Amino acid sequence: MPAKNILQVQPIAAYDDNYIWLVSDGHCAVVVDPGDAQPVIAYLKEHQLRLQAILITHHHADHVGGITDLLTWASTSQQHAPVVYGPALEDIPNVSDPLMQGDTLHIAPFVPEFWVMGVPGHTAGHIAYFLNNGSTQHLFCGDTLFASGCGRLFEGTATQMFDSLTKLKNLPETTLVHCAHEYTLSNIKFALAVEPDNQDLLDWQSRAQALRKVGKPTVPTTIAHEKRVNPFLRCEYSSVIRSVSTQVTLSDQGPVSVFAALRAWKDVFK
Repeated sequence: MPAKNILQVQPIAAYDDNYIWLVSDGHCAVVVDPGDAQPVIAYLKEHQLRLQAILITHHHADHVGGITDLLTWASTSQQHAPVVYGPALEDIPNVSDPLMQGDTLHIAPFVPEFWVMGVPGHTAGHIAYFLNNGSTQHLFCGDTLFASGCGRLFEGTATQMFDSLTKLKNLPETTLVHCAHEYTLSNIKFALAVEPDNQDLLDWQSRAQALRKVGKPTVPTTIAHEKRVNPFLRCEYSSVIRSVSTQVTLSDQGPVSVFAALRAWKDVFK
């Protein structure tokens, strides 16, 4: 087993395309967005890990559906009640510790703290968790930022989502982006419709296809990578503005207007 506080981050596949993220020091674990309890329980049992806490980014069922069963399992199998953290601005059953932008949480026995970021847009109260583990930074961003894409605007505004993505874009470039879905190939298809001559994106398509061909995740990526290949983080680029302008008449070419048009285009893209 890895030494204590040398953290490992593991994606656990759930449903058709969800990823539940598990952070472990080899003894204890934190899980992020457990939409389904069973694959998490199986992993915890196999690796003999004690579930310390559950972190929730937003209220959608595929992110919260496993909370109750995980709590029941932990209380009966581990004689322990994990703490459940989640967004204060959303009504999520079983959340014991509501969180807002700027909060920090220390989950013993882990040494690094999780920093909470408010990232509304996909939902009204969506939050993300940033973990600075020495030389490695981790972002657990739910459905706000995807590999080569971003979440739909179900409850928030384009301005809110643009501001949230800008906040994430400004994190250290080496930050590992742990998003909650395997949407990468379809996101790349759209991104290439926006920037067909982006060589970084063409190279990424080849790598991502090779990973999926052998059943491997395309995530995590990094903030630096997303800034090169994700059109939703490139709204100020002339190549993106030109492509968006062929789809809709822009009231202006400011990045928020470009983002709003880009997201609307993606919503109907086939």
